[in-house]
Amino acid sequence: MLVITRKAGEGLRMGEDIRVTVVEISKDRVKLGIEAPSDIRIIRNELFDTEKFNIQAAVKKPAADLLSLIKNQQGG
Repeated sequence: MLVITRKAGEGLRMGEDIRVTVVEISKDRVKLGIEAPSDIRIIRNELFDTEKFNIQAAVKKPAADLLSLIKNQQGG
């Protein structure tokens, strides 16, 4: 992990197309502004983790439903 110190109004670039700027610093929060092409998906970590969990649960559920259906058809 690269750790960079920035003040409000300062920022950094990732490649040619992505710019991150520190907009505001308060007691326990840092507000970031992110400029990126519309095809670049930007999502908070906690939402990404929740989305990933939901996708995994959705994939497992049909498999469990199918297994239950097979067992019921076999009389088990």
